[in-house]
Amino acid sequence: GIMSQDTEVDMKEVELNEMEPEKQPMTGSPSSPASGSPGSLGEKNGMVKVKVPEDGEADADTKFTGLSKEELLQVAGTPAWVRTRWALLILFWLGWLGMLAGAIVIIVQTPRCKELPPQEWWHKGGIYRIQALEAFQDSDADSPPGVQQRIDYLSSLKVKGLVIGPIHVNAPDSLIATDLQTVDPKFGTKETFTKLLEAAKKKSLKVILDLTPNYSGKIPWFSLETPHDNNFQDKMKAALEYWLELGVAGIQIKSVEMLNDPQLLMDWKNLTSQYSSDGNTRVLIAGTGQQNSSQILSLMNETSADLLASPYLMELGSEPPGEQMENAIRNYIEAAGEKWPSWSVGGLQAEHMASLVKERLLRLYHMLLFTLPGTPFTNYGDEIGLGKLPGQESSAPRMRWDDSANFGFSSKTLPQDGDTSSNFTVKTQTGDRSSLLSLFRHLSELRGKERSLLHGEFTMLPTPAPDVCIYLRSWDQNKRFLVVLNFAATRIPITITHSHLPPEATVELSTDPQRQEGQLSLKDLTLESSEGLLLHFPYVA
Repeated sequence: GIMSQDTEVDMKEVELNEMEPEKQPMTGSPSSPASGSPGSLGEKNGMVKVKVPEDGEADADTKFTGLSKEELLQVAGTPAWVRTRWALLILFWLGWLGMLAGAIVIIVQTPRCKELPPQEWWHKGGIYRIQALEAFQDSDADSPPGVQQRIDYLSSLKVKGLVIGPIHVNAPDSLIATDLQTVDPKFGTKETFTKLLEAAKKKSLKVILDLTPNYSGKIPWFSLETPHDNNFQDKMKAALEYWLELGVAGIQIKSVEMLNDPQLLMDWKNLTSQYSSDGNTRVLIAGTGQQNSSQILSLMNETSADLLASPYLMELGSEPPGEQMENAIRNYIEAAGEKWPSWSVGGLQAEHMASLVKERLLRLYHMLLFTLPGTPFTNYGDEIGLGKLPGQESSAPRMRWDDSANFGFSSKTLPQDGDTSSNFTVKTQTGDRSSLLSLFRHLSELRGKERSLLHGEFTMLPTPAPDVCIYLRSWDQNKRFLVVLNFAATRIPITITHSHLPPEATVELSTDPQRQEGQLSLKDLTLESSEGLLLHFPYVA
């Protein structure tokens, strides 16, 4: 029996030894510990020990699955948890009430915003006059002037409206042969004018039509008696209705100083009001060539038009002292009262700023026009410094677009004007950040978006030097603008102190291209020759 048991054990060892080669590890390597070494004692040739837990160990490793519903309700009802919940709830409501109280205090203490004044579209920016269409753009040898093809450029100027014409058929000094409702063929047709209206509308530009009746005659009204002629009055009324019906945004009538009957303007104003609607208000502009300031001021108070366009500032001459300009501005604003002022440098017949003021003051005058309270008027070409040119009509020089033949004005052969400089072309100035055109665009954009310039209060500040004019534009809690204008041809050191002003202000814009950006001390400020400086500073409660 012993023999057979030993034999059985030997046979089992043989079987196990035969099975061992099959259990060689796949990752075996020469560096594996040799058989019999300590490394082979735990797990022989890749065999893994499997530990079967005892009953006690299994219970210890069992995962916690949470409380049952009954157990949870039982724990939640204990005094400790009840107190914790109440404490958190009270903290939440105290925090909420605290935030509410804080918000109420902030709202009560914050100054209320000032109510914005009602403003029409012509209050919100400049108006660009193209009264001599034949000098603005010649389409080609046979077509009428091409204002429409320059609509993108006009839109880039950020102005709000265009004054076009007059364009109606006018036989000089003949009321019978004048047709106020027909476009003169040299200016196009009703269809070309309608296309201009549509193109302008897409660019949010308003078109105002000049309807001065006898524009090519000796007296704009045929004779001084004309306005009292019933036949003429009927013709004018019918013409206003016709053009307003066609879609013009307003009517301009020049030489209103010759109207002895103010009722006429009132009738025309009533017509533009009748054709007005929300979002489409029509404007009536009365124009005068009168340069006597007292007569202009009395005319402004008498007229029922929305705007009076006049060369008011030109009575001061081509290079006025700053003190004179200050007095003229103050008088005009005081005389206007509740009426909306307008400003221009240049005549209604198209005389240009560059022909009327010293060249050194061109930039300064643009800054003046766009920062005063009221609507600035600009004649075509003023934005590039266009003025009298040899060999051309002084009142209507041809617009200079680029440096091609005829400066891009026309493809026809035209008499040369003797000035071949390309510095005064739209193309040259568009790429030059220091150009007059760039300054114009910047001023026009600011005028249309900054509340202090749109409808802010105007405060004239004491003049620190005879040739310097300073004023402040401010609205409620918005950014303030300080305008400092040096009309002298020399540098002037000045000190500006006022209760409304901080010690320093930031340069927004200067007419001097060399002026550095950044902060300037108002107590120690040097103005360059003929420099206009637009500074801004924040509202401080």
